[in-house]
Amino acid sequence: MSRSVVIAPSVLAADLGSLADQVTAVTEGGAEWIHVDVMDGHFVPNLTFGVPLLRALRRVTDLPLDVHLMVERPETYISTFAAAGANVFTFHPEATRHVQRHLDQVREAGMRAGLALNPGTPLALADEVVGDIDLLLIMSVNPGFGGQRYLPASTAKIVRARALLDRVQSGARLEVDGGISRETIGAAWQAGADTFVVGSALFGADDPTSEVRELRNRCAFKA
Repeated sequence: MSRSVVIAPSVLAADLGSLADQVTAVTEGGAEWIHVDVMDGHFVPNLTFGVPLLRALRRVTDLPLDVHLMVERPETYISTFAAAGANVFTFHPEATRHVQRHLDQVREAGMRAGLALNPGTPLALADEVVGDIDLLLIMSVNPGFGGQRYLPASTAKIVRARALLDRVQSGARLEVDGGISRETIGAAWQAGADTFVVGSALFGADDPTSEVRELRNRCAFKA
């Protein structure tokens, strides 16, 4: 199955004081999605964005908003985030009891349904619901904070995740989040990922517009 590259800049690493300008810069570089990390201070040890930021982003961009909920009971936010303009709604299976039901609810709300797996979460948790997801997110760091280093063991997990999606001929995107940079994106692409969340390496670059293009170039071959 052919794969196209999607670069999804994470606004967790952006300068919120110039959010519109930063979003414009990465959009001009060719970014396809904007990634929004939502943390509640319970499921992960940090507290970040909510609906107000999502609404602000929707006012300044037409790009799909890729929302990753690192929160307990994510199902309570499905309708709220859909109304605020989210296009992709990704949550963690450990954070709720009825994963398949909530994946269906996400789709019914008009969003793509994503499932996220932490470094220590087995891929088997996605196996039973692989037909119900539009995106599988492999965390290549332990979530909670930006600027962490890519965990090398993530590459083998991406390979296994790609095999799972291909086995059932799934059209779901395979996303990677954590430590993605010029040095790591190529290996993640070759392992089978097609969608890349990039934070510090992008918004910390001298020229984020050019950096988006460079990151895409590092995906060295077409699969």
